[in-house]
Amino acid sequence: MTNLSKDFLKQTPLLDFNHPQIQALIKQRAWRALSQYDAIGAIYNYVRDEIHFGYNADDRLGASQVLKDGYGQCNTKGTLLIALLRAVGLSTRFHGFTIYNELQRGAIPNYLFFFAPKRIIHSWVEVYHDNRWINLEGYILDKSYLKQVQLKFVDKSDGFSGFGISTKCLANPNVDWQGDDTYIQSEGIADDFGVYSQPDDFYASHGSNLSGIKKILFRYLLRHLMNYNVNKIRVKGINSPD
Repeated sequence: MTNLSKDFLKQTPLLDFNHPQIQALIKQRAWRALSQYDAIGAIYNYVRDEIHFGYNADDRLGASQVLKDGYGQCNTKGTLLIALLRAVGLSTRFHGFTIYNELQRGAIPNYLFFFAPKRIIHSWVEVYHDNRWINLEGYILDKSYLKQVQLKFVDKSDGFSGFGISTKCLANPNVDWQGDDTYIQSEGIADDFGVYSQPDDFYASHGSNLSGIKKILFRYLLRHLMNYNVNKIRVKGINSPD
């Protein structure tokens, strides 16, 4: 059996899994009583579908704040996923990237797309299971949102990019936990920054997506417009009237 670093189980300011709300959730769901395989699947499904796809105030939110928000994107949902997995004793690490902004078009309305950087900070979670590291990225979009995109582009049988998706097969993307890698945006990766034991270290090195006036506008106005758009897609579909 491989002896892994204790860093992969560590609590950090972002991975605040001893927070009372996180501990209460774990107890309520009885995740500690599950096998490793089933615990990964149950926690993964929770973060994917019960924490809706949306845009938080910042990438660098603690897991407890993401849980309180009840929504997130690749980076913030990933922070929560790492924290929950570590809280039940599963070794995890962070893999940092950038993605091309075009895959966000549609989720980000066209009238706001000017504000999106050309390359957007992105990440996925790696969990150690069955003596290997497994990549988890398919948790980003909740299934109710993903279904609406699939319904709109039902005839799209080849690669698809847009609405927060970049995949070779929109009809059947690899987003379900079956003991192997899951992906939903991996075809849009631009830069690979490698793996980090802690997301805190990555953000200390690479920052987040926006700065200056754009960051202020995003925090207090733009993300709310983006979340309104995403929620409308989830409930009513694409190109539906308000």
